[in-house]
Amino acid sequence: MAAPSAEQQNGQSDESDLQSPISTNDEDSETGSGDGALPDYVVDLIEKEIGGDLKSLKKVSSLLEKLTAENKLLEEQVLTVSSSVPLRVSAALSAAEESRVSLEGLLQRERVLSNTLIQHLQGAQPWADSLGRTLEQLDNTEKHMKYLQCVSRIEELSDSIQQCLMTNSIWEAVVAVGSMASLDVGLKQSGCSHLQAFLRDTLHFWHKIIKDRLAGDFEELLIQLHWPFISPPTQSLSPPANAQELHSQLELLVAQLLSLQTSYPSPQYRLPPTTPLSLPVQIMLLPLSKRFRYHFTGNRQTNSLNKPEWFLTQVLMWMANSSNFMEEKIQPILDRNGANVNAKVELCRGLLTLAQEKLVSDAPRLLYDDALFCHLVDEILQFERELRTTHSYPSTLPGALHVLLDEVVLQKWLTVERKMAIEKVDAMLSAEGAWSSQYKDISDMDELKAPDCAETFMTLLLVITDRYRALPCPRAQLRFLALQRELVDDFRIRLTQVMKEESRNPLGARYCAILNAANYISTVLGDWGDNVFFLQLQQSAVALGEEELLGPLGVTESGRLASLEGSLFEGLLGLLERLRGDMLGRLLEAVMRDVQKKAQPYCRDRWLSLPSQCDQATMSLSSLACPLMQCLRDHLLQLQQMLCLPLFQMGWQDLAERLDLFLYQNVILYNHFNEGGAAQLQFDMTRNLFPLFGHYCKRPENFFKHVKEACVILCLNVGSALLLRDVLRQGQQPSPVTALNELGVYRLAPCDVLILLNLRASWPGK
Repeated sequence: MAAPSAEQQNGQSDESDLQSPISTNDEDSETGSGDGALPDYVVDLIEKEIGGDLKSLKKVSSLLEKLTAENKLLEEQVLTVSSSVPLRVSAALSAAEESRVSLEGLLQRERVLSNTLIQHLQGAQPWADSLGRTLEQLDNTEKHMKYLQCVSRIEELSDSIQQCLMTNSIWEAVVAVGSMASLDVGLKQSGCSHLQAFLRDTLHFWHKIIKDRLAGDFEELLIQLHWPFISPPTQSLSPPANAQELHSQLELLVAQLLSLQTSYPSPQYRLPPTTPLSLPVQIMLLPLSKRFRYHFTGNRQTNSLNKPEWFLTQVLMWMANSSNFMEEKIQPILDRNGANVNAKVELCRGLLTLAQEKLVSDAPRLLYDDALFCHLVDEILQFERELRTTHSYPSTLPGALHVLLDEVVLQKWLTVERKMAIEKVDAMLSAEGAWSSQYKDISDMDELKAPDCAETFMTLLLVITDRYRALPCPRAQLRFLALQRELVDDFRIRLTQVMKEESRNPLGARYCAILNAANYISTVLGDWGDNVFFLQLQQSAVALGEEELLGPLGVTESGRLASLEGSLFEGLLGLLERLRGDMLGRLLEAVMRDVQKKAQPYCRDRWLSLPSQCDQATMSLSSLACPLMQCLRDHLLQLQQMLCLPLFQMGWQDLAERLDLFLYQNVILYNHFNEGGAAQLQFDMTRNLFPLFGHYCKRPENFFKHVKEACVILCLNVGSALLLRDVLRQGQQPSPVTALNELGVYRLAPCDVLILLNLRASWPGK
């Protein structure tokens, strides 16, 4: 055996191996069997168990015994496994052979059964063919029987209906008609077209006969009840003697008509909604329909194209006259019979259909006459308001305005609106009082000082809004909104043209009126941008993608409009704001030119030779400043009278800032000041100039920061001025900005303050 010889070899060479150098590199381990070197795992074992200490060699014997025992155990395990493997392999082969034999037996049985089954099927095929033909004959016979049963059922129901009508048993006849209608529904998927046609013809036949009989009885009863109410009904002092009998007959006939319609509805009127009118209401509409067609069709004098209000008013009158009867007499019967309809609304629907058909017929004939077409539109709008408010017609149902949504009619309406609006704008701008305010003598109502032309123009736009507001189609409403935007832009261009003519006199009344007009239109459009109606139109425009109205928008702009951050009037507001800014700027430039002219002597005053404050009993306004102050006061009063309050607020603030820079650059920086000159300048500014603007705000000095801070620097005593100059020149602690802030100087920079300090003439040694 190999193991014992290996152990003996290891035992004989233990000492020599321990004394020889140990190699642990990969090359030595790979070639150890060839060059006599020990494998790495043997070296690791010896290093672990014995180490490099020679005294530990006594462990060699115990290690050898341990390894010998492990080697023997491994040999026994190998022998056991090698002896058991052949037995398992043999058993597996035997089982596989048995399975193969069993499978071959099963396959043989399957072939035998398959051949037997084929022979059986071949023998049974004639029987199956014969049975199939018999079943097919039975199926055809069953279909024929069912067909004949349906025909028999139809004839049975038809005979039953005839018998019921002969005996005046209307309820039973209505029930039979309902059964016949149910049979018709059941035959829809049968494919028996001839049978269905026969059934429907029969159903229509009996339905018409029953309806005609009930309609005749119902019409006779309505006559006794004085229907229709052509004029407002009058309250009789005592009810008729047979009132109870009439009411019972009314309830019976209405219930029978409802049941007949429920069993087989047969709409007569062509209405926009798909739901047909209630059958009792259809019959009640017949006399009204006859009257309507008699008066408003053909060559009757009442059928006039230029008087659409005649037939529209007549329809509204019939609705009003019949309202109480429908609510008090018909509605309770409908409720008791489970009819989920409103009697008054049903009658209004039927009458509205008459008006719609008449409008559809007349509208195309008026497209070439603007005056008559406008009159028709006005009457339709008025009719719609009366219908929705006075008669509480539901907003979910279409009214007369749907006639105006026809593309040809709608385009004509837009064209006429544009034409008439432009004509009115031309007339209002050429009117004598176009640029004066009609509320100029009423201070409480004239805050915006809008000229008459601007106010009339915005009223015109508001009227257009009221006219198309009720349209049920957002896309049509957006087309009118686009027209309004076009009209506003046209009016802005007209204002610009008139402004250019008046630009030679920017302080004139007409120029200021144009400025007020631009501001008024901008203010109203801003308010419209927050109006619920226009916000809804804005959402509709974004949803419908109206590029004509919105223009090419990016994702950000569309998102702003969709989130209601922007407005449909943003572009117009921007143009009006630019016009307003340009005009206000020209106006203030004209004021400043006049002020600068008056201020020239004041700019060249003898600031170096003025007496000090101690040498004067009292300080007074410089004589050279009087023309400047008077001119400024007159212009402020003039602007306050001619400009509206928002414009005047912007105007005087802008004027104050312009004047602040002018005085700073042309009076202060242009001159040198002794102590008296600085005190006089401060007195003129703080006690005279600033109070001129004190009428319009609490702290006017905040609008003259350059002048106010320059006066502070010029009026410092000599010691403070020297100390401040040193701080500004050295730039050390405290910092120049901090030092200036302590003096109340925030606008002027340190370099500007140094320039002002150099303008002082009262320095030591000078």
